[in-house]
Amino acid sequence: MTKPSGLTILLVSDGDAESRSIRLSPRRLRLLFGIGAFLVLFLLGLVGSWWYLAARAHRVSQLEAQVEVLLEDQVRVAELAHRFAEVEEGYERIRAMFGADSLVTPGGVWLPPASGPSSNPEPPDGDDHEPTSWPLTERGFVTQPLLEGGGADHPGLDIAIPTGSYIRASGGGRVTEVGEDPVYGYYVRLEHDGGYETLYAHASLLLVEEGDTVVRNEVIALSGSTGRSTAPHLHFEIWRDGVALDPLEMVTPP
Repeated sequence: MTKPSGLTILLVSDGDAESRSIRLSPRRLRLLFGIGAFLVLFLLGLVGSWWYLAARAHRVSQLEAQVEVLLEDQVRVAELAHRFAEVEEGYERIRAMFGADSLVTPGGVWLPPASGPSSNPEPPDGDDHEPTSWPLTERGFVTQPLLEGGGADHPGLDIAIPTGSYIRASGGGRVTEVGEDPVYGYYVRLEHDGGYETLYAHASLLLVEEGDTVVRNEVIALSGSTGRSTAPHLHFEIWRDGVALDPLEMVTPP
């Protein structure tokens, strides 16, 4: 069996110097190969570590950007919460101004069926046709009473109330007119026994039709600010035999 012969490196000079040779034994060759392999692995390890650290640094940068966005969102949420608190405080002041703390319990309200108002509704106990009930389920705030002189300029009562509040029939009767007017906006006119008529104006939504029969406290419309109006309110009139009456002499605010 032939033994490993090792390696001989011959160095040839371009000048007059003699050539030299370097003899590497098999043991030295193995040693050199081992050192070379170690250096290659070491360099690969350095490259891998650098890549891992670079990836982690990029991820940290992304997380920092996300944290910054979340902090900005938190500041905006705090500002919105502060504004909401201010709006809520203003709303409570408005409620106090209109007497919202003394709202009437709407237990006496008669709501029409979901399919629409009935032409022959079943009246609740004690129903009568004289218009003596407050035309709202809330107290509201009277801003304009009937003017002197028979009501030629303002034949009724203005009651400030939030948009969407229930307008209810002051007494049982028949719907004689439903429509829209440049002054009254959306309105409903009812005819009652005894020569009485009532008018409900500036509504945002009408819930009855001409010819319908309504009972006392039946919801006939929702309040609004249509027609010649500067703010949400109900304009309420009571007439008898063609003469405008003062509603406050017929109905009592809650």
